[in-house]
Amino acid sequence: MHWFDFVGYLASLFNIASISRRSMIPLRVLAILSNGTFIAYGAAAQLYPVLITHLILLPLNVLRLREMLDMVARLKQAVSGELRLDWLKHFTGKRRVAAGEVIFHRGEPAEEMFVTLSGRFRLRELHLEFGAGEVVGELGLLSPGQLRGATLECLADGEIQTIGYDEVRQLCLQNPEFGFYFVQLTTRRLFENLSRVERDAEAQAAGASA
Repeated sequence: MHWFDFVGYLASLFNIASISRRSMIPLRVLAILSNGTFIAYGAAAQLYPVLITHLILLPLNVLRLREMLDMVARLKQAVSGELRLDWLKHFTGKRRVAAGEVIFHRGEPAEEMFVTLSGRFRLRELHLEFGAGEVVGELGLLSPGQLRGATLECLADGEIQTIGYDEVRQLCLQNPEFGFYFVQLTTRRLFENLSRVERDAEAQAAGASA
């Protein structure tokens, strides 16, 4: 038995270990180790089909590993709330809004959400005001009957981007970064609304007891 036979056995062990892994990043790391040892084995034993096959597979596995590591980094960024929405412009339309204009009313069917680019806005029933760089109207996608839970009005002239719920669903399925961001956004908004209701209830109770 030649020394390179042990390299071949080691390459086979790496290959078996990679196939047995369920998580993709360890799988790709083990696959890269398998490719490297198979390349050494194929070159030493002059098994050119093995050598050529793994010379092709090695850069593919390195590329897939890099893509997965980049995705993990983007997901961490999305979960931390630092996701940039610039790339959404390809899925959105812009519209100008004037002060006093109502963008949607409470109880209306909800079909899209908005990103504020400039101006001032208020969710009337929630007494919540905000400016540029905010996402609003996303809860309509999750509400029973897909109806608006509050009225959105413009307080100062501005511009908004609109993105339909069909595009939102598609992005959530195709882009994990956006999906994580959307889950975090809606969860945060629900907790904010709950806290506001609790504060209002406490204020009413304090006023009644005074």
